[in-house]
Amino acid sequence: MSVAVVAAGLAFSSQSHATVFAAWQVAGVPFGDTLTARKYPSNASQKQAAYPKGTVLQMTGRCTGGVNLLDIARQPQWKQRQAIRYRWCEIWHDPAQNGHFATGWVYGKYIAPY
Repeated sequence: MSVAVVAAGLAFSSQSHATVFAAWQVAGVPFGDTLTARKYPSNASQKQAAYPKGTVLQMTGRCTGGVNLLDIARQPQWKQRQAIRYRWCEIWHDPAQNGHFATGWVYGKYIAPY
């Protein structure tokens, strides 16, 4: 097998890995409260949307600190939640509900595997 074929295969596999979404849901927010999605992984960042408990989110898999949700998906749910508890995780959503999808960030303490 040529080096070019192997390199092309690796490039394709990493691209397809990046386009897979993980489904997580909003959890742990107090009754009547919502989880805020922000433009960047910071409490000071612009608010994009707010999601109530139970909302299923499309996660890109990427979290701060180098954690990837797809890499930890086979671990028990409690262990997955522990891994992202104090990290920001990226979502793919439509904050204005107008068909214009964008990335945003939610705090890991308030999400759980779906």
